[in-house]
Amino acid sequence: MAQNRKPPAYQEYAATILAEISFRTMSLQSRGLFYTMRLECWVNQRLPLDQDDLAKILGFSTAEVSASLPAVMPFFAIDGEFIICPELEDYREHLAEQRRKQSQGGKTGSAITNSKRNKKTKNHIDDDSSTLPSTSTSNSPSTLQVPLRGTNESSVQSNTIKPSQNQFSNKRVVDDSFVAEYETAEQCTADDYCRTSRGY
Repeated sequence: MAQNRKPPAYQEYAATILAEISFRTMSLQSRGLFYTMRLECWVNQRLPLDQDDLAKILGFSTAEVSASLPAVMPFFAIDGEFIICPELEDYREHLAEQRRKQSQGGKTGSAITNSKRNKKTKNHIDDDSSTLPSTSTSNSPSTLQVPLRGTNESSVQSNTIKPSQNQFSNKRVVDDSFVAEYETAEQCTADDYCRTSRGY
């Protein structure tokens, strides 16, 4: 997660500062003012051009600031009513550009990683789906693979075989001579009954 914080420090090469003729010819007091103003510009970005206000901010007298200010101004620039340090502003922009590139690189890397992960997950799901047996939702009769007698092959036959009528019939088939005679006796007609009952 990005942190919107100011850079805590700036990088400075001692040899570069010491090589400057303007710095070498400064008095000890001017060098102190130079570094004090430099630090203030890094923290607050700018200082007031008015010497009275500048002296109040730096904590020195106006006379001390006025005496040393001309010697340190070659390292600074005037921007309207303020004093800025161009070197530090360039370095601040350099750090901001680095952060922007790092942020963009992180977003790009994250997008590539997520794309690969999503592609891998999709392929895994597709592989799992391809191994599942297909099921038919058709209302047509299903087919059965019935092996042919005497061969290892199978022929497709429709599953329309009707069960035997006696398989689900509630009528019991009994092979009994008594029952057979009883059923024969029941087949007599009404006339036969009348004749028998009257003694014919």
